[in-house]
Amino acid sequence: MSFLHIPNILLAIPRNPVTAVGLPLVAGFLSGSPSSTKVANSNWYFGLTAPPGQPPREAFPFVWTLLYCSMGYASHVAVKALDTAVTTTSRDNLTLGIGLYYVQLGLNFAWSPLFFGAHQTGLALVDSAALTISTWYMTKLLDRPTNGKATYYLLPYCAWLAYATYLNAGIWWLNYGPGKRSKGL
Repeated sequence: MSFLHIPNILLAIPRNPVTAVGLPLVAGFLSGSPSSTKVANSNWYFGLTAPPGQPPREAFPFVWTLLYCSMGYASHVAVKALDTAVTTTSRDNLTLGIGLYYVQLGLNFAWSPLFFGAHQTGLALVDSAALTISTWYMTKLLDRPTNGKATYYLLPYCAWLAYATYLNAGIWWLNYGPGKRSKGL
């Protein structure tokens, strides 16, 4: 797996814990801010049938802020482990895990515009499933080389992504699934 190369800038950002945490916070704000404005100014979201177990929408900004901080710090832990890794297996797992960190960050960034901006709940569901799978795999890759430290920070995020994917799937199914309105994918 040593064929994977991560540009130095993408390794430099998480080396500093402030920029490591700041990157997902800024990305989340940039992705979610226009969406929250659209939700507030539109009846589309409020007209959707939600699956059981959906929390109040006021909970989402608090949860996501904590998860962004946690995932950012996990990236810091992973890069610090990469800086000191001695075995090829550890270096390869860390390199791929850090690469997946940026992949999941991009998928996370794309979700709100897909769901809230474009009202494409089906495409958002595909994005959410890819995000969840890549994050779980990233967490697995980073576990051993970081002695479980990255996993400690990433497991709440993994759990939330599984839950968020359930919510997205439920909204898609209840509103746009077989026999429902045609928009949504």
